[in-house]
Amino acid sequence: MPVFNVEAMCRDVSADDKASGLALAQDAGECVRDETLAQQQLSSAWLTVPGPARESCEGEAAAAGIPSYVDLLTCLQMTGWANPAPPPAIPLRGASKMRNAKN
Repeated sequence: MPVFNVEAMCRDVSADDKASGLALAQDAGECVRDETLAQQQLSSAWLTVPGPARESCEGEAAAAGIPSYVDLLTCLQMTGWANPAPPPAIPLRGASKMRNAKN
């Protein structure tokens, strides 16, 4: 499984959101929590996913220079390969490129 530095990435994303004046800017701590939950869900399914699907989703998750376990998990779920534990009660936003989308 890829290793992402979620703490640094979440600090950067949170700072960028706040500097941009986004109304839905996410706190870095919430981002780290979301990314960690997604990483834990991925760890249980990662080795069962075929190599080409892993490679494709890794590229998608690291697009725009912001690697995200939330994006990686979402990609694998959309391809039908990662169906770990039921989704959390609250949607994970983490550092996902879709973090400011309305749920």
